[in-house]
Amino acid sequence: MAVKVAKPAWRFAERVVEGRDDAGAAERIVIWIDRRPGALWTVGRTVNPHLGTIRLDDGLWQGYELEDALEAANAALEDDCVVSEDDGFDGRVRPFRREELLEPLERLFFGHPAT
Repeated sequence: MAVKVAKPAWRFAERVVEGRDDAGAAERIVIWIDRRPGALWTVGRTVNPHLGTIRLDDGLWQGYELEDALEAANAALEDDCVVSEDDGFDGRVRPFRREELLEPLERLFFGHPAT
């Protein structure tokens, strides 16, 4: 099942990897880290979200530890970057960092930007 979804407010970080599908057509892979109600971190991955749909089952991982979320997201990112390089793209995308997730988390908890 696919639904049209705007970037949700709980999306804390995302990366885009450019590549090619099996038929050679350009594709855009988006990997993200969300913070959901109940202190749940989720990592997701979708292909070509710019075409207007994100599948509800695009989740890769969910759990309660920030470090585990970072590990899952960076592992998926690295895998897609390697394939992207094999397809002739640059493949360099900066990894997810703990600090970039702490800033929106602090805004969520305290209602102000991190310093």
